[in-house]
Amino acid sequence: MISLSGLNPEQRIAAETVEGPVLILAGAGSGKTRTITYRVAHMVANLGIKGKSILGVSFTNKAAKEMRERVVTLLGKRQAKGVTLTTFHSLGVKILKKEINKLGYHLNFSIYDTSDQLGIVREALKLYHAEVKFDHKRILSKIGYLKNRAITADVFGASPYFDEDDPYDLACEYVYRFYQEKLKFYNAIDFDDILFLVVRLFRDYPDVAEAYSDRFKYIMVDEYQDTNGLQFALIRGLTSRHSNLCVVGDDDQSIYAFRGADITNILEFEKAFPGAKIIKLEQNYRSVSPILSLANHVIKDNPNRRPKTLWSTKESNQKPLLWAMGDTDHESQVVVDDIAKYQATGAHLGDIAVLYRSNTQVQPIEDQLRISQIPYTVLGGQKFYEKKEIKDLIAYFSLILNPHDQMALRRILNVPNRGIGNATLNKFLLKSEQDKISVFEALETGPDLAGSRADHIVKFVKLIRSYQKKFKELPLAQASSTLIEEIDFLKFIDKQYDNLKQADRRKKDIMMFLESAERFTRFHGEHASLKNFVERLLLQDNQDNEEELDDDDLRKNEVTLMTLHSSKGLEFDIVYLIGMEEEILPHKRTIVNGEDISEERRLAYVGVTRAKEKLIMTYCKERKIYGRKVPRHPSRFLNDLDALYVNQDRTTFGHMSEDEKDDHIKSTFANFADLLGED
Repeated sequence: MISLSGLNPEQRIAAETVEGPVLILAGAGSGKTRTITYRVAHMVANLGIKGKSILGVSFTNKAAKEMRERVVTLLGKRQAKGVTLTTFHSLGVKILKKEINKLGYHLNFSIYDTSDQLGIVREALKLYHAEVKFDHKRILSKIGYLKNRAITADVFGASPYFDEDDPYDLACEYVYRFYQEKLKFYNAIDFDDILFLVVRLFRDYPDVAEAYSDRFKYIMVDEYQDTNGLQFALIRGLTSRHSNLCVVGDDDQSIYAFRGADITNILEFEKAFPGAKIIKLEQNYRSVSPILSLANHVIKDNPNRRPKTLWSTKESNQKPLLWAMGDTDHESQVVVDDIAKYQATGAHLGDIAVLYRSNTQVQPIEDQLRISQIPYTVLGGQKFYEKKEIKDLIAYFSLILNPHDQMALRRILNVPNRGIGNATLNKFLLKSEQDKISVFEALETGPDLAGSRADHIVKFVKLIRSYQKKFKELPLAQASSTLIEEIDFLKFIDKQYDNLKQADRRKKDIMMFLESAERFTRFHGEHASLKNFVERLLLQDNQDNEEELDDDDLRKNEVTLMTLHSSKGLEFDIVYLIGMEEEILPHKRTIVNGEDISEERRLAYVGVTRAKEKLIMTYCKERKIYGRKVPRHPSRFLNDLDALYVNQDRTTFGHMSEDEKDDHIKSTFANFADLLGED
């Protein structure tokens, strides 16, 4: 027998309610995984329900694995063996492997990855013969979008999703048909096809749906607020012979509309499944009471939500903090300085997360963490200094510092394009080996090996040699900017990306990189050499690579940086929620387009409820956005909530004179020269 005495009253009711439709409204940190795994164990061990008739579905392999491990711990491997705990897509593949022949495919179908998919899209666009260049990934994304709304290639042109005045839609109509024909010819499907085809199978062959409904008599769905139309249709098919459906979710944490999640699935659960029992889990085991009080008041103004109030037995005298900052740099300096003080106590850095609405906010924080030698990891986004164009610039800097750096040379020899292909490069590699010299020396002493491209080799060598001098003669940021102009790097970026917005983002990254060089110069004065700058950029990455070889604890001893979307489901002792401003949270796009801000408010709620013990929110009085300073105002989500947090004005720094500010910066980072072993 499995004892349910360790569950709270509401959790126990949820675990014991087995028959009929059930909606478990599980607030943040309310122990939903514990509840549903005890529910499975109770069904098998206490009620004698056969494990093979139980199906639990989640969105991620990580969540499915956690559920399986907990069920095995409760039941033991033998009793837990028959229970199916899997993801939507894994379940779909299992069904298709047995049934896809009914749809005209062979059972030994392949699943194509993104590169395979893009190959077919490229082939289709070549045949389309358009004068306009199309972004292949954008076309592929639109096809996936349509499939997740059950729109086939045959009906796309007559659907509300088609705009005959949009050249992308016209191209997509042709490519989608071609793409599906090729997949069928290759006996292949893509990731989006998995659920799309299962739903079609259940629709065209109701007996198949009924067979699986007979097999899985008890069905549970985790994170139900994130389900889309296809997943809802799949669930309806699986419950076609019974109504034993238990869904677990929280409408207040529905933040994936951009992926197709439909919040009405959870808000209107009783309409779809009449007679449903609603159970609320409101006791929070994660956060202290003051944090929950703020979270409750942030979310309560959202319309069309199921009322619930989180509470905790964890009391604290420390209210959440709201720090008013001077500007973007000031925000990153104060936050990282606070983290450094925490690190100095010997505490674990893995306890800390910095959360933000947009990836554009992360670069100043990264800069400060690097300067302060504080290890960090970026989740849900690419590290700024790992972006291709930024790595290209760092490779230029590395080669200017050390012409023997072969990896740097090979990266940028044809960036921007100089018509130097692998065949030409291999000639210089061979000369390097034969003469026992560096590849750069081979280029410098024997440019004629490049044949008609010899002039390009000579110009490249002269460029590197000239900037060895310029970086000694000019300030770091000025020399960097001059290099970018001389190699026409921004024009090169324009040529690399068909999508204008994507190219603009990449160019803005270059502007942010130059701002980083300016900031480095301001902080380090006479020590702001190219050598020190590159060492500072690379030091943290080398430490990261070393930690990957260590045990889990060492890997986790770093500050976590992530977007609010990526933070869902995670928890940290200390959370810095930066940029609690209008036009950041809520996002400017939502405001300008006059869209419903409910999901933006839910994002704020998710961010607040990640914190266990300490929550620090920030906003800037002005923020540098792509080089331009813009006045800012606190987020509307904090309006009239002053009693629930402590408002601290940290802008004293911002009122210093420029000389005082420079002195403060230099003293704050005076230890940098010591770290480099310089006087």
